[in-house]
Amino acid sequence: MTLKIFGIARSRAFQNIWLSEELGLAYEVIDIAPSDAHKDERLRALNPNARVPAIDDDGVVIWESIAINLYLAGKHRGELSADDAAEYGRILQWSFWGVTECESFALEALRHRMLWPEERRVEAKAIEALAALERPFGILNSELEAREYLAADRFTVADLNVASILGWAKAAGMDLEPYPNLKAWLSRCTSRPAARKAASMMR
Repeated sequence: MTLKIFGIARSRAFQNIWLSEELGLAYEVIDIAPSDAHKDERLRALNPNARVPAIDDDGVVIWESIAINLYLAGKHRGELSADDAAEYGRILQWSFWGVTECESFALEALRHRMLWPEERRVEAKAIEALAALERPFGILNSELEAREYLAADRFTVADLNVASILGWAKAAGMDLEPYPNLKAWLSRCTSRPAARKAASMMR
């Protein structure tokens, strides 16, 4: 059966669409905007939180975008998944790091710079959120000084997960010049054909 992704590319479902493209999977996007998620019965039947994204993979239902990606990478294996326990640990480490250290600030900045209507935006909050990212960005920049990717000597699902989050900060106006290693890594990740294909689906 075709993998069903519930959400839209202009949401966290972007991460799952990007990975599906990387893996060459047949998939169908069921268009549900985040603002409509709470009233969509199809989604509520899959995710009791009534939030996108969620997937139905031939009867296997998973929600939370990072969990979905870790599941899909583990199921389909290949270069994006771990070769051994050490790589698996680093994939988990960096994926969770992206969520705990960066996601809330990147999303807050994006909301106040782009996503929310003008009357709800508070520029001071966007500036504060981007300032909070300076420390984790500095950490990642240092970690990337001696290597090109996060968890292995190649692009993995960890890079995809973290790059998709940090891309929000870049879109919100985060200055990447103080972080040259991070900037080069983010460009390597987001210039991949699968990333470009997923980005083309945004609207």
